[in-house]
Amino acid sequence: MSLHTELLDYLEREHEGALLTPAQLSQDALTLVLKNGVVLTVRYAAADAYSLRWRTSLHTDDVELGIDTAPTHPQLATTPNHLHRADGSVVADPLTDIERSPEENLARVLEALSRDPQLADYAG
Repeated sequence: MSLHTELLDYLEREHEGALLTPAQLSQDALTLVLKNGVVLTVRYAAADAYSLRWRTSLHTDDVELGIDTAPTHPQLATTPNHLHRADGSVVADPLTDIERSPEENLARVLEALSRDPQLADYAG
């Protein structure tokens, strides 16, 4: 069973109430539409190699934010994982940790995005 399939099963079992529509599984990703309109794309190559990207509206413009583990920001305390903010800045990742399970990381992201899709509480 692939990691995406396992995450889909987990979502359907534990977080169905957070979704506006059923999660969509494609060849290399899960696409989730949360009840608040956030569209989250989940890609896991391995438990410690992932990309979580989401789109939301800021005023009338769509913005994209994301968390990933590309080893491109070694100066951050949470390297390799980091947060790409809507303004283009990159800061330490306040939500995920490569030591946690994919399910736990995804649950933390879903919870945070349901409260604040822009992650304003995490000024970083």
